[in-house]
Amino acid sequence: MPKLLHAPLFSAVLACFLSAFMAASAVAAPPGATPGEPVPAGSPVAAGPIHFQFAIYYPKRPAAEPLTSLRNRLAQISGSPKLVTAAPPPASLTQAIVLARWNTTTVQKDYRPPSTDLLQRFGRGLSREQAEALQRTEQALILDFAHPAPQARTALFKAIDVALQVARDGNGLLWDEETREVFTPDEWRKRRIDSWENGVPDVAMHTVIHAYRSDNLVRAITLGMSKLGLPDVVVSDFSWSSNRPMGNLVNVFAQAMVEGATIARAGQFDLDLRGLKHSGARDPQLKSLKPNAAPVAKLSLVNGKWESGDPQNRLFEIRFDRYKGPDRYAQQTALLTAIFGANEDAVTRLKHNDELLAASKAAGAQLAKLRDTFNKGLQPGEYILVKAPFTTREGGNEWMWVEIARWNGDTIEGLLKNEPVDVTGLHAGQMVKVSQAKLFDYIRRYPDGREEGNETGKIIGRQQGKK
Repeated sequence: MPKLLHAPLFSAVLACFLSAFMAASAVAAPPGATPGEPVPAGSPVAAGPIHFQFAIYYPKRPAAEPLTSLRNRLAQISGSPKLVTAAPPPASLTQAIVLARWNTTTVQKDYRPPSTDLLQRFGRGLSREQAEALQRTEQALILDFAHPAPQARTALFKAIDVALQVARDGNGLLWDEETREVFTPDEWRKRRIDSWENGVPDVAMHTVIHAYRSDNLVRAITLGMSKLGLPDVVVSDFSWSSNRPMGNLVNVFAQAMVEGATIARAGQFDLDLRGLKHSGARDPQLKSLKPNAAPVAKLSLVNGKWESGDPQNRLFEIRFDRYKGPDRYAQQTALLTAIFGANEDAVTRLKHNDELLAASKAAGAQLAKLRDTFNKGLQPGEYILVKAPFTTREGGNEWMWVEIARWNGDTIEGLLKNEPVDVTGLHAGQMVKVSQAKLFDYIRRYPDGREEGNETGKIIGRQQGKK
């Protein structure tokens, strides 16, 4: 009987890591609503004042005295925050302020820059020499900004601009405490100033998404939304191969909140890509849509559960239960397909010949080693797909790809990555169990996009090409 073999589906993996710096930056959950409860209807903007911190590191003696430079720049920039020597009580804050501290004695102890390893991931525009020099810095200007919530966008832009000008004056490097990144002045301007459009920021340029494996699947969270008085966004229990569309979903929802979207009904939000105002955030998403995209997503929103390393901020968690599916994983796939569309699943009907069987046997010989590698821990962004048989209505096999979540002995649990054609009761995205002994092939996908395996797929492609 002919076999149905599905081609592998991939999404490029974003470079996302859970850094030791992130994990050590917070020790307790911030106060907030009960995790899992629907978020309330209305505006997600914080009611109280907004506050955040930037800093400027000086690896070398500053070309201009930092506090003098700050005073001069504040005087030159219209609408800039008021320099204060002590923060007023939050209830009495009526205008944008900045509190400055010039630290030349305890930087290495109390405000130590990120390591060179972390700067490879979270350094923006830094040369190797700058990263190394930053490790020895003894001087930093620490800037605490605060302003009433209604001034969120305008005050943030002024704070970014002031910090840039002072950093340029003194040849400093800029630090964003909320996103935990270091920037050269040129890169700060490119990402944090040039990305504004008609008074609206492109939120992806002002936040980062940290993604990491948690309980066999992936959890992702934004950092930096508090600068706009908004909650950070969380998504849990998805696969690395869904990292890019899931990251796009988070960014688009965050952008909608930045642009003033409100929650019409408690716990629900209908996200329409076409409704975004910022063309830089909207148009690339619309251009990348597949023909079968809606492009609307019906989000469920609950108060997120705080974990160590999360920002000290409110958390909105995106859930997927407004979509049909046998489990939450299938519901995730349904939502992502609705808003972004999906590639058509290529299916080939054929009989296994000697060449295919020999390649499959060679792949099977690698599985025990691959299992050990998986259980020791893959790199962030790395994942393994296996091609497994599922019984069709006629009693044959439909071979489909499964992304591994757990691998215990012969039993593999993972997410089905193909939409079945001749198998009833299954949907793409749901959690399934398969047997290692029955696998036909594998693909190992590395964080940099390299692949190994899928030799049977290459043979099938060559055979189909000849036909």
